[in-house]
Amino acid sequence: MKGIILCKFSAVIWLLFICLQVSAQGRQGIAKARPNVIIILTDDMGVGDVGAFGGRLVPTPNIDRLAASGLKLTQYYCGAPICSPSRASILTGMQPGKWNFATYLDKKSHNKDAEQIDFLTPEAPSMGRFFKNAGYATGHFGKWHMGGGRDVTDAPKFDQYGFDEHASTYESPEPDPALTATNWIWSDKDSVKRWDRTAYFVDKTLDFMGRHKDQPCFVNLWPDEVHTPWVPRLEAGETPLKPQEEAAFKRVLIEYDIQIGRLIDGLKERGLFENTIIIFTSDNGALPTFGGSRSGKFRGSKLSLYEGGIRMPFIVTWPGHIAAGQTDERSELHATDLLPTLTKLAGISLPATYESDGLDRSAVLLGKSSLRKKEMYWEYGRNTIAYAYPKPPHKSPQLAIRSGEWKLLMNHDGSNAELYNILKDPAETQNLAADQVRKKEELSKKLLTWWKSLPRLGA
Repeated sequence: MKGIILCKFSAVIWLLFICLQVSAQGRQGIAKARPNVIIILTDDMGVGDVGAFGGRLVPTPNIDRLAASGLKLTQYYCGAPICSPSRASILTGMQPGKWNFATYLDKKSHNKDAEQIDFLTPEAPSMGRFFKNAGYATGHFGKWHMGGGRDVTDAPKFDQYGFDEHASTYESPEPDPALTATNWIWSDKDSVKRWDRTAYFVDKTLDFMGRHKDQPCFVNLWPDEVHTPWVPRLEAGETPLKPQEEAAFKRVLIEYDIQIGRLIDGLKERGLFENTIIIFTSDNGALPTFGGSRSGKFRGSKLSLYEGGIRMPFIVTWPGHIAAGQTDERSELHATDLLPTLTKLAGISLPATYESDGLDRSAVLLGKSSLRKKEMYWEYGRNTIAYAYPKPPHKSPQLAIRSGEWKLLMNHDGSNAELYNILKDPAETQNLAADQVRKKEELSKKLLTWWKSLPRLGA
């Protein structure tokens, strides 16, 4: 009798063990089925910097290889023509002005003059937090610039935005000591030299994902390149190049492309490439543009609401889900669309209280081209104090709206209105404001209504 009881007990234990094993394997299977996500946010890259988008400054074979393995969109727009608000639009999926971002963050006096905050409040939505709450391992490797640095010492830490691990630069709440030997953005004393920074962030990304193979990963890979100063590696006996000259830029872009190749190959070696969604884009346009060559056919530059400041290269890959070698010249996509789109592709349900300014454009990324049935808005500057650049002819009015084929730019007071049919005239050469008065008035009203709806500090 005792033997029978022991046998039954052993059988129960064995069945329980099997159930636990099956459950664990099932969880691992689900984790592996959920895609990894990497957002590569290049700093100050224009469409003319990338061979796959017609760039001819230097060959970019690895970025082009990424484009050939997925989908290119030619009508992707960043959230602002300058880094801090542009990055906030991606992280929150909302217009950066709603969180009082209007230009780049600097010391507190500058931020006050610009009528903006010192850092992104942790109460704001965060794509990192949404992915973390859904079971993803989350990492931020690279530039942040949404709070911290200079005299802003009270910015929230990375974990408050949902990131498990991080390695960031001076303009962040927790700068990496290897990148910040001095209290400034870049120094010869940094143990990781300027020309090795992208390699450092790629290494961090690959190490992080390699350590979380049984867990889906969400990673912001946001390098410093190709922002000035351009400091390429010098061979023995070479004369240093000026950090704003074209020769230095070309060397840096070549190295940056090499590191994108290292990322692709590293993911493949680890068996991670096939189930990883990779977004490759830029935070805003190029500056300097070297006679416009870095902006491609577009007018304007970084700091401008002309197309050269806000229309960016955009590549997305996901083998087996996104067809290789495709180009979509019809579908508009905005930076605020990335959060609802990527969470949908990852099977993540967003909180009922979250209200994105973006749209779920997952069908577009999966190959179903469509027009964006919602206007896109931009502001650059809430006054005339902190917005002196760029100089004409790249300097644009302070506000812009894109509505279908039309784009209107104007100042806060309604002056200097410029209207373009952006499909027929992407270079913005023919101002139709005097000829299309009804359209100008319609879009002006929408644009001013939107701008006046944004919060104001101290209001």
